[in-house]
Amino acid sequence: MARGGRGRGSGGATSAGVGGVLGWIERVGNRLPEPFVLFALLTLLVGVVSTVLAAFGAAVVVPGEDGVTEVRGGFSAEGIRFLFTEMPANFIGFPPMETVVTIMLAVGLAERTGMLTALVRIAFARAPRGLLPYAVGFVGVSGSVMSDSVFIVVPPLAAMVFRAAGRHPVAGLLGGFAAAGAGYSTSVLVTSLDALFAGITNSVVSSLAQPGTEVTALSNYYVNVVSAVVLSLLVGVVITRVVEPGLERSGFPRSPVVEDDPPTGPADPPVDLDQVSPTVTAAERRGLAAAGLALLTLVVMLGALALWPSSPLRAEDGGYLPSSPLLSSVTTLTFLAFAVPAIAYGATTGAIRTSADVPRLVGLAVRDLSGFIVLAFALGQFVALFGWTNIGTWLAVRGAEFLRGSGLEGYPALVGFVLLASVLNLLIISGSSLWTLLASVFVPMFLLVGFEPGFTQALFRAGDSVTQVITPMNPYVIVLLTFVRRYQPTAGLGTVIARMLPFVVPFWVAWLGILTLFYVAELPLGPGMGVLVGE
Repeated sequence: MARGGRGRGSGGATSAGVGGVLGWIERVGNRLPEPFVLFALLTLLVGVVSTVLAAFGAAVVVPGEDGVTEVRGGFSAEGIRFLFTEMPANFIGFPPMETVVTIMLAVGLAERTGMLTALVRIAFARAPRGLLPYAVGFVGVSGSVMSDSVFIVVPPLAAMVFRAAGRHPVAGLLGGFAAAGAGYSTSVLVTSLDALFAGITNSVVSSLAQPGTEVTALSNYYVNVVSAVVLSLLVGVVITRVVEPGLERSGFPRSPVVEDDPPTGPADPPVDLDQVSPTVTAAERRGLAAAGLALLTLVVMLGALALWPSSPLRAEDGGYLPSSPLLSSVTTLTFLAFAVPAIAYGATTGAIRTSADVPRLVGLAVRDLSGFIVLAFALGQFVALFGWTNIGTWLAVRGAEFLRGSGLEGYPALVGFVLLASVLNLLIISGSSLWTLLASVFVPMFLLVGFEPGFTQALFRAGDSVTQVITPMNPYVIVLLTFVRRYQPTAGLGTVIARMLPFVVPFWVAWLGILTLFYVAELPLGPGMGVLVGE
């Protein structure tokens, strides 16, 4: 395998590292075992700790639920049966496998045919280079409308855009992921996540003797719009002022790894943007026109299917929110949005000459995913055992009890809640699961002192989103590591965490500042939703 790029050196992460505190974090993080081994060891650790806790009778009562939730021992007889019988299912059923593999098959096809590179060149050939980081920030922050697909689509496309503009592609990659992850819970668009959180909040409020204002999918809309704009600008500033200069100073490679394997057919591996002219050829323009027509046809057909009164994509009540087959098909829709235009483009330009070229190019995309698939085996076992043992639930409830009993009141209690959500988010990645646990404690707690349930929900969304881009518990951080290793094969988790931290701290401060402004000025959070009850 031949390595492309500049400034790699023999020291790997050391030669492409950063200085100061972030450099220390990167060095320490990269001394951890390889992620596959790390998660295998963590699986063993969870098994041991959970078995000890279970032996001491560790259990909690989750507010709103009947009975006691006990910590189950991973190395108990029941736990061993779970590990042995469910190992294949834990791997194949690992949720990100569905999203990552499915979407990357289509994205890989679009990349291998040359469609993505041509599209990026024609779209950004004359775009101001200085505005690209802010555009990446806005697209990433607002991309949560695509659900988890945003983690797979935005970062690599942002890298391509940066390369086409002569900027460091890894800066675009990291910025795209930061915007998609740390800003996941906010958008200028109303998403299914808004409806999901509102449903969880209302399920708690409905059981209270003193209910607050009913929470809707629009209850946090005003604060979401402000946050989306501010965080988008902040992404651009951090990329421009911190991340990209740091990558340039450290000599982090600009070009991805180049395989030595020769092309096996008319469709070559992805075009190297460093080696092509920004001018789009006539054949590429014809291909893009065909791809655009194919995409338009697809949108019209799917739109007609979705709007059909008896559409199978509608929910049983005929609507789309809070859940419906349409909203559950984001991965499928994203796959089609890349695959169909890519086939049309390839057929027009000659990148696809026979039907056999399509599965061959998709196979090349699978080869690019091999590293993630291997990691997913170990990560899937860890996540499954962690959830089965109930350790996450035990930690969340104990953390909530600690904050409730700390004696904090007023604004300090609000800040403490955001901080608690941020810390617990390092362990419990599912926002809906964590909010289900915390809402049952903090919605009634804050309602008693006059805060609307919609405001408590907004506080949680801020704390829940920001830290997910630095925790190895987030499988998409492992996906990001896979992308980074295309440029720096020796990169480790320390590299990713150190490069993400410059986004996390400003995001946390900015988001808390926005919520503080709404709190102090008592501004409406959304239509019909204030900060204080009775506003």
